Amino acid sequence: MAKIKFTAALKRFFPDLEELNVSGTTVGEVIKKAESKYPGICNYLLDERGAVRRHMNIFVKGELIEDRKTLKDRLGKDDEILIFQALSGG
Repeated sequence: MAKIKFTAALKRFFPDLEELNVSGTTVGEVIKKAESKYPGICNYLLDERGAVRRHMNIFVKGELIEDRKTLKDRLGKDDEILIFQALSGG
């Protein structure tokens, strides 16, 4: 199973947020499964077309995902996914 880790900053919006072990072969599949445990998280992470929002970053095995539009980056069974808000502003 893949492990999804969330940074502490997201706890402001999802106070019960914890690491999550889910099965799936793509980043999109595991994100959708996270929605069942944390309702509303998909709307926070993804825009209305299902692409990663500009203020979010998703890493798999320490590398930024390549497919921010359709989330079809492939996952291995023990991959670690890190999701966090990007810093912006000035």
